[in-house]
Amino acid sequence: MTDAIKPRSGGCHCGAVRFTADLPDQIVGLSCNCSICAMTGFIHIIVEPDQFHLEKGDGTQTEYTFNTRTAKHLFCPVCGVKSWYHPRSHPGKVSINLRCFDSDQNLSGRIVDFDGANWEKNVEQINPELGE
Repeated sequence: MTDAIKPRSGGCHCGAVRFTADLPDQIVGLSCNCSICAMTGFIHIIVEPDQFHLEKGDGTQTEYTFNTRTAKHLFCPVCGVKSWYHPRSHPGKVSINLRCFDSDQNLSGRIVDFDGANWEKNVEQINPELGE
């Protein structure tokens, strides 16, 4: 039986950035050990752009790029939380931090480890691990 897809809400710590994402109850998160994900504790929920809806904070977030400058990391300018961004690993998609969904959203599932510290060597393993 497949979970019905429903809008799930979340945002940054102060509420200046708010979003909804169309997701089932059961999800797969990706835990990456690259330098920025390890420091911030980001757990990736990768979605198509049409599944992500920025409700508040459009145009106000601070962008940070490094290394290849492909990923567009977006931070709330008030509290500094990165609740979502455009990842290098999945061009054209959106990565949402599982930890930034509201606690009443009833999301459950599993978290898969990804060796992003050795990104080039392991990037091909991302999609099979997520069941895509």
